[in-house]
Amino acid sequence: MYAVIKTGGKQYRVQPGDLVVVEKLEGEPGAEVRLDQVLMLGDDKGVSVGAPVIDGAFASAVLVETRKGEKVKVFKKIRRQGYRRTQGHRQLESVLRVTGLSGDGKSAKWDGAVDLTTKAEMNARARGLAPRVEAEVEAKPAKAAKPAKAPAEAAPEAEAKTEAKKPAAKKKAAPKADKA
Repeated sequence: MYAVIKTGGKQYRVQPGDLVVVEKLEGEPGAEVRLDQVLMLGDDKGVSVGAPVIDGAFASAVLVETRKGEKVKVFKKIRRQGYRRTQGHRQLESVLRVTGLSGDGKSAKWDGAVDLTTKAEMNARARGLAPRVEAEVEAKPAKAAKPAKAPAEAAPEAEAKTEAKKPAAKKKAAPKADKA
């Protein structure tokens, strides 16, 4: 089952389980959001179209995060006048996980669990900059430690390495003969 919803002046086609980025909505991460403006519902049997919305139909979603979107550069120029202005803008947006659709005597739910991990945190993890999550640490097996060598065995190897690293002694240059 799918629906066409309207929020923030834009229309989105959603299904249960979809991750949708919409204009900023109020609420904290993890809050339940109810989107009442359902313009169309569809499934295998057919399509229901509202005029303009379907009465009693709604899409339920969970607010994952509110963030700033991609930067848009605003550049103004008047030619031959030496006038140039550059400005940037980042629109606030909300990320929603659609958990269910209901209306017109039909309903569909999503069975998965909602993960509230933000995009910034996922990007940091991918680059190895974020702290590891406890669940990830427990899931990975511990590396086997190398057996420690006895101090008597380690000493000759250490001496051999240091001798190899020492530069060879330099020869002194022969005295130069003076021209008389």
